Amino acid sequence: MNKKRIKIKCFSCKPLLMACVFVFSAQFLMAQLPGNLRLPQARSSRSGSSRGGDSLTFEHRDDAKDSITISYRYLDSLKSNIPDLSIDDFNRFFTTPGNYVNLGNNGTAAFPVLFTPVLKTGWDAGFHAYDVYKYTLENTRFYQTTRPYTRLTYMLGTGKEQIIEALQTQNIKPNWNAGINYRLISSPGLFQTQNANHNNYRFFSNYQGKRKRYTAYLVLLGNKLKASENGGIQDDSLLADPNRKRRVTVPVNLGGDVGQSYNVLGTTVNTGNFYTNFTAFFRQSYDFGIKDSIIINDSTTEYLFYPKLRFQHTINYSTNSYKFQDTLTDPTFALADAQVYNQWYNISVHPAATGLNFFLMDKWKSVSNDFAIRQFPETKNPGQFIEAGIRLENFSGTFSQSPRPAYIIQVFSAPPVIKKYYNAVLHGEYRNKTKNRKWDALLKGEFYAAGLNAADYSGYVSLTRFLNSKLGNIQLSFQNVNRSPSYIFNGNSAFNLDGSSIIKKENITVISAVANNPRFTLMVRNISIANYTFFKNYYQTDQFNGLVNITQVTASTKNKITRHLGLYSDFVVQQTTGNNPIRVPLFYTRQRLAFEGMFFKNLNLSTGIEAKYNTPYKANNYSPVMGQFFPQDTTLITNLPELNVFFDFRIKSFIGILKIENLNTVNVTQGLGFTNNNFAAPNYPTPGFFFRFGVIWSFVN
Repeated sequence: MNKKRIKIKCFSCKPLLMACVFVFSAQFLMAQLPGNLRLPQARSSRSGSSRGGDSLTFEHRDDAKDSITISYRYLDSLKSNIPDLSIDDFNRFFTTPGNYVNLGNNGTAAFPVLFTPVLKTGWDAGFHAYDVYKYTLENTRFYQTTRPYTRLTYMLGTGKEQIIEALQTQNIKPNWNAGINYRLISSPGLFQTQNANHNNYRFFSNYQGKRKRYTAYLVLLGNKLKASENGGIQDDSLLADPNRKRRVTVPVNLGGDVGQSYNVLGTTVNTGNFYTNFTAFFRQSYDFGIKDSIIINDSTTEYLFYPKLRFQHTINYSTNSYKFQDTLTDPTFALADAQVYNQWYNISVHPAATGLNFFLMDKWKSVSNDFAIRQFPETKNPGQFIEAGIRLENFSGTFSQSPRPAYIIQVFSAPPVIKKYYNAVLHGEYRNKTKNRKWDALLKGEFYAAGLNAADYSGYVSLTRFLNSKLGNIQLSFQNVNRSPSYIFNGNSAFNLDGSSIIKKENITVISAVANNPRFTLMVRNISIANYTFFKNYYQTDQFNGLVNITQVTASTKNKITRHLGLYSDFVVQQTTGNNPIRVPLFYTRQRLAFEGMFFKNLNLSTGIEAKYNTPYKANNYSPVMGQFFPQDTTLITNLPELNVFFDFRIKSFIGILKIENLNTVNVTQGLGFTNNNFAAPNYPTPGFFFRFGVIWSFVN
């Protein structure tokens, strides 16, 4: 079909000038309306029709192009998630969850109220007191976004405590995303020798080929954790001294009052732990299967691909360093620390003339190569597959102590030890996520066929049933782990001061049932541990010969009391049987009474009172040199309910948060003060009155 042509003839300059003014005015006026002026583009049509390639057309703006569509997945997960913008929980923006307890300062050693065993098979260094502050492969998010997305967080607390975090991610191409995370946790603490400074960074990227056969993931991450260790205060009764309301005047067991300088970017740690790690992770896969395509328009084709067979290779390189160091330069406090080492660790330390120079360090390097084959039985359902693979791990450890002239260890003294090991691991997985999304089955396991951790194994089975949008999901799971004790229990470790090795493997069985729906989450779990390995005091290791059995019930609910008043409740009940080394409170609860809702069109508000309470129990003590919690039977920790006030709001993409903590510590016996401290562990008081506020700003570039 012949196209009509429009011929324009110029008869005079005046009409032409008027036409130019009209076009310019139309462009200006239409720019003020919710539409865009788009220049004409010639288009061809298979039917032979034309939309007037030589004429001007006006099209309404696509709102999606002025907004952002963002989602993310975790590694090895099939579920796509969207960022959580809810403001009902302050701890969602904080460094630790609400059910964690630290030793009195953000950045210090922490543990969860709900006991969770180490379920990692194979090599494990054994240092987990600071895990909650780390970036890991498991918590890395791989994004897909239609616009560059940035999220900035800044939080300030009492005593110059600061948290800075930044996230930036964008799709370089529709099939290629990259981003970077950075976080700084800096806190001087309210007691002596309690400052912490943690730096975390992470670069991540995921790519999929245009025809969806090739996929790659890249992660580069590192953690530099520095935390002073004071060994707790010398005497609990000192907290009631009216002359010591400034908690920095309360004497501590390690470090002493050495006038430490505080810098938000690099706090000096004279006595404490230095944990660093770096990980370089790269995974690539190539699929064979059935290809297809959809023609969107004359210039755009969407390629589809249904995989049938996948070949996958993963390489992982990592370094880990764990060091305790005491470098006090004041001879008085160096001598006091030497007495503590002698009393707690059976170590005779002879300070040099310039003070104490003592350290223990374990360093590790490892590289692993993993090859896997994945088969997809059902076309058009990538959620169902069978995978089999083999992994080869090579790693080495260097175990160092202080220079011999600086100290003498009575228990054992040896030059740095270097050990090289390997592991050969077989692994497999079956997963089936049905098309109707009502059933989700998962079966996976791994077996260490040879090497340092030979005969370690792990098996996990899970079955999930989606009932409906009101009743949610029900999940049943079973896990059995047979693992070598962490390497800190090996006599080669510099932190194993008694020099004895525990080689009998731990066997852990976890059976759980979970019901999850919009109103509540209920979990019932039983944990059985044979040959439980632990520290029995500040430095000696031990293994429990009996069977440890723990039954746990947790529940989280949200109840709407009135239109704008809601109650968020968390409950934990834990019970151990017999006489075993695990110490947990029988009951723990966290309650949040919140006034919340949408006001003035854009103001999303959540403000109220938070209360935490756990029943008295003989909480674990803490070994600062080892970085380990250990059981004790002499001190019963009895705390008042913790009382906090929070005020959170969101206006579009801007979030403001404020929290006033530990109002329960108020004391009027000797004038108004917040000196009735709770305790996280024996000799480790938590802060009194504490004030935190922060801002979170998300924006589209």
